[in-house]
Amino acid sequence: MTQTVHCIKLDKEAPGLPMAPMPGDLGKRIVENVSQEAWQEWIGLQTMLINEKHLSMINKEHKQYLAEQMEKYFFGENWDLPEGYRPSR
Repeated sequence: MTQTVHCIKLDKEAPGLPMAPMPGDLGKRIVENVSQEAWQEWIGLQTMLINEKHLSMINKEHKQYLAEQMEKYFFGENWDLPEGYRPSR
């Protein structure tokens, strides 16, 4: 059963993730503070970053970069966007 969280990204109560998306402290922070809706928005941004920056998920540095961007996206500021990106909203 999915619990409701106060989503740090969307600033509203919403269904949370059913489980941590990764191990460790960052995964715990995400499952406690991020809604399913905000997580799906991150997946879209992550996909754009992977494609536009030609990242490889077998490259340790690329995986670290994405983890840093994810933390900035949810808990910080100044995360990267693909060059020329314009949000649809």
